[in-house]
Amino acid sequence: MELYLDSADIKEIEEAFKLGFLTGLTTTPTFMHREGITDVDAIMLKLSKIVPVLQVEALGDNADEIVKEAKRLVKIGLPKDKTVFKIPVSLEGVRACKRLTDDGFMVNIHLVYTLQQAYMAMAAGATYVCPLVGRLQDQGHDALGLVQQCVDAVNYYGYNSKIMFSSVRNVEHVRNAINVGVHTVTVPWKIMKQLTENHFTTLGTQQFEEHTKLMTKKVKEIIRKDNPMVKLSETVLDAVVQMTESGFGAVSVVDAKKNLVGVFTDGDLRRQLKESGKDLLKKKMSDFEYKTPLTIDSEALLNDALQIFKQKSVDNIIVTEKGKLKGMVDVQDFIDLGLMG
Repeated sequence: MELYLDSADIKEIEEAFKLGFLTGLTTTPTFMHREGITDVDAIMLKLSKIVPVLQVEALGDNADEIVKEAKRLVKIGLPKDKTVFKIPVSLEGVRACKRLTDDGFMVNIHLVYTLQQAYMAMAAGATYVCPLVGRLQDQGHDALGLVQQCVDAVNYYGYNSKIMFSSVRNVEHVRNAINVGVHTVTVPWKIMKQLTENHFTTLGTQQFEEHTKLMTKKVKEIIRKDNPMVKLSETVLDAVVQMTESGFGAVSVVDAKKNLVGVFTDGDLRRQLKESGKDLLKKKMSDFEYKTPLTIDSEALLNDALQIFKQKSVDNIIVTEKGKLKGMVDVQDFIDLGLMG
């Protein structure tokens, strides 16, 4: 099934065709008016250089005028082999279609609302026959039934026409187009961007990304530049300042040679405040006892750190590198990376 973009917005056209597999572009005078375009010929020439196939309107009050307009557009530079001329269905429109297709032009008979109209377009050799599904449904018609009848007619009688599903209003319309077996669908960019979206796909992708990070990234790749630490000779107030400035809920406590002694956390701070009150801030870090801190080497995988967080129920892990204090990872770092699922 061919996939066309339905638009006149240059920015979204350029973005959409980066996909690399769109068949072409359909556009209308209504779209161009909405975009504030005044030099229609110039924009059509520009678009013809951007897209593989361009479908544009060829209007006139009779077959002679329609044919003349199509030939004028080719004369000003639209490539005949890459341009499809859209003609509203009418007796004069199908007459013009027959003349143009006999002369090697590609034609889209559109604004089709009935099977009879579609039949006349097929019989006239239209390259595309285009029922407007959204508009038909707005008026209470069985649009999908009509499209199916058009597809069946092409397949049964062997017409060379392609049925184009147009006036797409939602992603469900694209599914409908596939189910009825149309040859072509033309879709607005805002709808096309939704065609790959699905909640379960998003969740699965996030899970794959999470597990890939855990198995491939190392602790050193996410460690912050801040390395909050206080010496045994410094005070609790110094520890509070370090925690505040770094954004960590803990600081490493080191001796005079910067060897790791332990960890002082915001939880320790709250517990000690209950016991000592305001005088706590004047106490030295050497006044407290410390348990052997949990550490992890900077070369370890994130998954190793995650297991420590989960098994030990801690908020911070000290990071070392070749036995030296390197810094700290916080459980919030893992939450921010979406790794705590």
